Amino acid sequence: MAFTYRGGVLCAEEVSLEDVARQFGTPCYVYSRAAIERAYREYADELAGRPSLVCYSVKANSNLAVLSVMAQLGAGFDIVSGGELARVIAAGGDLAKVVFSGIGKSEIEIRDALQAGVLSINLESEQELARVNGIAIGMGKRAPVAFRVNPDVDAKTHPYISTGLKQSKFGIAYADAERLYREAARLPGIRLTGIGCHIGSLMNDSAPFVAATQRIVALLVRLEQAGIALAHIDLGGGMGIRYKDEAQAPIAAFVHGALDALGQRKEKVLLDPGRSIVGNAGILLTRVEYVKPGEAKNFVVVDAAMNDLLRPALYDAWHEIRQVRETESDGLAGVYDVVGPICESADFLARERKLAPRPGGLLAIMSAGAYGMAMSSNYNTRPRPAEVLVSGGEMHLARRRETTQELLALETIPQW
Repeated sequence: MAFTYRGGVLCAEEVSLEDVARQFGTPCYVYSRAAIERAYREYADELAGRPSLVCYSVKANSNLAVLSVMAQLGAGFDIVSGGELARVIAAGGDLAKVVFSGIGKSEIEIRDALQAGVLSINLESEQELARVNGIAIGMGKRAPVAFRVNPDVDAKTHPYISTGLKQSKFGIAYADAERLYREAARLPGIRLTGIGCHIGSLMNDSAPFVAATQRIVALLVRLEQAGIALAHIDLGGGMGIRYKDEAQAPIAAFVHGALDALGQRKEKVLLDPGRSIVGNAGILLTRVEYVKPGEAKNFVVVDAAMNDLLRPALYDAWHEIRQVRETESDGLAGVYDVVGPICESADFLARERKLAPRPGGLLAIMSAGAYGMAMSSNYNTRPRPAEVLVSGGEMHLARRRETTQELLALETIPQW
């Protein structure tokens, strides 16, 4: 386990979280390198013997230290912006293993991706096809592309992160796919390399993922009959993690279910997991500022807030809360809402948790390695927290804490 109690103190691998707080302050994100590597290898092992590539979804956690770990493991990367491309380059990622997804790629982003030599640009509209073709011709290149096809399969997840239905903004309609592939095959600036889909995030059940794969296979058969051969099949990601007590299907169920649906097809299989690699590999470490008993509710006010971890406010998401000191001798036992200092009623990190907190004590917000720091903001002019990567008994400051002066540095007052 990445985070376990040792002598009554919660540790990241072999490092006490109390030591992390003493050295780097709070709030602070803490990641386990061993947990990241273990999660990646689970995918690689399940895909063994099949031409395949695991493209880590950068949006889940884009810290350069995390991306460097993935690059060293030989992973590919799924990106959705020019900024994420720059991060992969800075982290030493193999650009020939990068797939560029996203519905709103700018001309500059497309040009940079072609110049970098990415594996595939995943197209999500007919207009994007025309834009990429024109840019590629102007650069004297043929753009490697795949269409993200919307298979109209319900991922049965939160509506904000369900992306495979007809009403989704993502992808091209399944009914339009064959026509668009035929059109793309005739364009001089386009080189068709693959096909992709992504039906949503935080999937607990592998059945929708397998159903989407089956729909893509049926489309591939029709494309082959039309004389269109493709090199890879990108099945996306979206595999969930256990935040609380969910009945989470194992990674093997997703991978082998999809491989069974693919049968003896020869195309390289791409998967784009993010949360399932880093989600349970990270925590948000926070210090108790006040314990505030109330008539209707009791509150623990901590120094982390919704700007640091948005998921509870945005999705009403559940994160386990652990006391870093397993037993606080002077803590006041009770049921508490864990809240931050931001001036919003939505600024909560957990509700109705049994705790025995004390002012100055430390809490760990678990399963915060994905969509934590990546979705953070400076709301209320709050500097974003530090990030620390732990490997065995060593700590590495992966990102130092911002300062208020840095937040102000980009702004100017007009001299009217």
